[in-house]
Amino acid sequence: MIKKISVFCGSSYGKDIIYTEKAKELALLFIKNSFSMVYGGANIGLMEIMANTLLSEGGEVIGIMPEFLIEKEIAHQSLTKLIPVNSMHERKELMAKESDAFIALPGGYGTMDEIMEMICMGQLQFHQKPCAFLNTKGFYNHLEEFLNNAVKEGFICPEYKEMLIIESEPKMLIEKIVHYSHPVVDKAKRAIAQKK
Repeated sequence: MIKKISVFCGSSYGKDIIYTEKAKELALLFIKNSFSMVYGGANIGLMEIMANTLLSEGGEVIGIMPEFLIEKEIAHQSLTKLIPVNSMHERKELMAKESDAFIALPGGYGTMDEIMEMICMGQLQFHQKPCAFLNTKGFYNHLEEFLNNAVKEGFICPEYKEMLIIESEPKMLIEKIVHYSHPVVDKAKRAIAQKK
């Protein structure tokens, strides 16, 4: 059952208002479905939009932030809970443990680092939780092209490409997360079989 979802997203707002609009829409769907949000704990960018929308509607928002970022005074001061950690690695480890699903909104290097680690852990069967991309304004179209090419060229198993949820509309994204079924493929056995 989905109760807590980690959200990875930009510390910027993006140049088009649609990014903040879709973030708000997603946050309201969290409220509708009684989902709590786990995120990086900042009070800037799309992270702020998601957190403030949820908090204004009485939702639970849990921030996980390394001490050095808290000291830079970008921590959100009104969260349900702010958990300080020692490093970025520890933050990701705790977010993975605390969450039942993962969503990447548009963002930069940090967003990609976080969601890709969760995808890799799912591929290796360390978890069986849904990993999703909110593809606002086609933001992740080029990523999907890259992944399709990686499948075509034999570097990603088709089943692991299909485990990703990529949707432009928050409502459909949430529906697919709720009904997600994780593929079970032995990646090591497949690689050995290809070697023969």
